[in-house]
Amino acid sequence: MTVKIINKSQHELPNYETIASAGMDLRANLTSKIVLHSLERTIVKTGLFIELPLGFEAQVRPRSGLAAKKGITVLNSPGTIDADYRGEIGVILVNLSNEPFIIENGERIAQLIIAKHERAEWIEVQELSATSRGEGGFGSTGTK
Repeated sequence: MTVKIINKSQHELPNYETIASAGMDLRANLTSKIVLHSLERTIVKTGLFIELPLGFEAQVRPRSGLAAKKGITVLNSPGTIDADYRGEIGVILVNLSNEPFIIENGERIAQLIIAKHERAEWIEVQELSATSRGEGGFGSTGTK
């Protein structure tokens, strides 16, 4: 599959780091650094614009290293970029740590995953088929 991309940043295009990587790193495209204080959120622009084929979405997800080491994550994870969106990719970052975090130009801030999806067609009914789980949710299958 090919995806059209416009790169208005000074950084290289996102790429897969290994043969088995599902995601590609997104980099901050900044003219000056951003200080993200504890519990603060901001939208970080990437300078990237994409045109996905119909039936695909791009998912913006946190980078595990930033989350584990610095407490920085993507607030609306995963963020969805629809096939008909043509604007700049932005990443909503939040600082869940107690320390300020400095975002520098070119910093790897999130990962992007291209995924196929289906469109559902609703069929309204009066009852659903029975299962052993039934209406149990939110931890009802056990806590072991």
